Amino acid sequence: MFAVMFTLPDRTPDYSDEQRQAMLAMVASITDGEDNFIANAANTASVLFHMMPDVNWTGFYLFDGTELVLGPFHGKPACIRIALGRGVCGTAAAERRTIVVPNVEEFPGHIACDAASASEIVVPIVHDGALIGVLDVDSPTIGRCTGADAEFLQQVVDILVSRTYGAPTR
Repeated sequence: MFAVMFTLPDRTPDYSDEQRQAMLAMVASITDGEDNFIANAANTASVLFHMMPDVNWTGFYLFDGTELVLGPFHGKPACIRIALGRGVCGTAAAERRTIVVPNVEEFPGHIACDAASASEIVVPIVHDGALIGVLDVDSPTIGRCTGADAEFLQQVVDILVSRTYGAPTR
């Protein structure tokens, strides 16, 4: 067995489609040949944290059959357990839909794990109708999280699901 060193490009303020494609290529590359979801989620959280501009938290909450439990992430310490239907993560998980929140102060019941977070996007991870968890990205900037982020992060989730479970199905 040998170790592989990864080099990530520097964050750029230019958050273009080209930058998103570079991140997708990195996630695809870093997860290639690995079917362990936790390992792939950990590396993916790192790639997103280090490459996405203007984010302060990227990570996963995994569904344990009852609630969401903190999984691999980058950023400040976070809430450990989130009930389905509670906060942005719990709501996205319960409703099985991506939620983009341009201003977290305007989301009823928002859970503030990091007081610096101002906008958030949560993408549910679902395979064959079963909830696996959610991908959560926070930013300290109001309006930072967008519909373009939702599409991009769905592609990231699709890569992770395909590595562990085969073709993604929602």
